[in-house]
Amino acid sequence: MDKLKIGVIGTGHLGKFHIKMLKQIDNCELTGIYDVDSSAAQSAGDEFRIKVFKSLEELLNEVSAVSIATITGAHHEVAKKCLENNIHVFIEKPITAEINQAEELVRISAERNLNLQVGHIERFNPALISLEKFFIKPMFIQTDRLAQFNPRGTDVAVVLDLMIHDIDIILSLIKSEVKDIQASGVAVVSNSIDIANARIEFENGAVANVTASRISQKRMRKMRIFQRDNYIALDFITGISEVYRLVPADEKLNPGFISFGEIGVGERKKMVVYEQPEIKEINALKYELDLFVKSVLKKEPPVVSGKDGLRALRVAKQILQKIDESQKQIKI
Repeated sequence: MDKLKIGVIGTGHLGKFHIKMLKQIDNCELTGIYDVDSSAAQSAGDEFRIKVFKSLEELLNEVSAVSIATITGAHHEVAKKCLENNIHVFIEKPITAEINQAEELVRISAERNLNLQVGHIERFNPALISLEKFFIKPMFIQTDRLAQFNPRGTDVAVVLDLMIHDIDIILSLIKSEVKDIQASGVAVVSNSIDIANARIEFENGAVANVTASRISQKRMRKMRIFQRDNYIALDFITGISEVYRLVPADEKLNPGFISFGEIGVGERKKMVVYEQPEIKEINALKYELDLFVKSVLKKEPPVVSGKDGLRALRVAKQILQKIDESQKQIKI
């Protein structure tokens, strides 16, 4: 299989991780990097011994795909230029700052038959990947994504910075349209929303309660999924998932299962069993970039498409709108 010539645009904190991971992927050739901050680009170039391009145009003339790790505000302009030059695009989340910008990128990529993958990295977290063998049909989801304050990322509200991870996962798990959203949030240490909570109701009756904060004393990235005969707990920091299930009382348990006894009577009697799925040894960033490279080479759709990124952005924007409406109702 031919190697995909790829470049990295944006050489800041996240961009350096992209460079490092792409250098480890066998079926791609990291051709070079570019950043509007030439000193940052040169520093990364020296560190990773990779060619630094003086302009975006020069880079695009040498590659077939790019990985965009710029600030969110630059996503649209950079990605649009890449797509218009027939370059496949991997772009960090959120896909863009505004919905109409994301819609334009999705349209251009479709018209030119180009792959547009959005870096919703938590889709590839070992805790979530380990649940692939389970049937998941959530009726209620609770998420808590809390982080200590870091000035990096405060160019956007916490909804677009942190909560959007969980929004994307929730939308991928609940196969239904959003019916209603209620939300509240406040700006505490920055000029944008630093802590937020949203209740998302779906047409099929499912509900998600989502909390995100970047002013927490301790880190937490947990999700709890409730569905018929199942309770699933995921820890995105440790990569561990835990599954509690009701199974027929006469079912033969696999090794490693723990039974917590029986409930019900007669034919309705069931066992409560606990299982901790095997933790997958996966570097989520390397895995998603590798999947992007393979999708381009094999001419297959990306695993997290531009449409997925657009849908998550739409919900995030609705949450921000609801927060704005709730703040206007508060009289100080």
